[in-house]
Amino acid sequence: MPNTKSAIRRMKRTRVQAFVNRIRKSKYKLAIKKMQAYINTGKMNEAKKFLPKFHSQLMKVAKMGVVSKKATSRKISRVTKKINNSKQ
Repeated sequence: MPNTKSAIRRMKRTRVQAFVNRIRKSKYKLAIKKMQAYINTGKMNEAKKFLPKFHSQLMKVAKMGVVSKKATSRKISRVTKKINNSKQ
């Protein structure tokens, strides 16, 4: 257990921040699953409509540092490529 008052406050803050990060990571994963569901079922029109929101959600999480920006960009790029290649 923490001994000093500042260490106690820091422990509380760490616990709250971990909770917030868990929520953010969950939103990130849910957005990816939703997009994968659209792509796997062949609903490309819905996937196209969801793409800007998908991009926004993922980059918001990456901006906070919960997930790497490079990993997020890679996921967005691959999904966009699948959507664009599917219409051909």
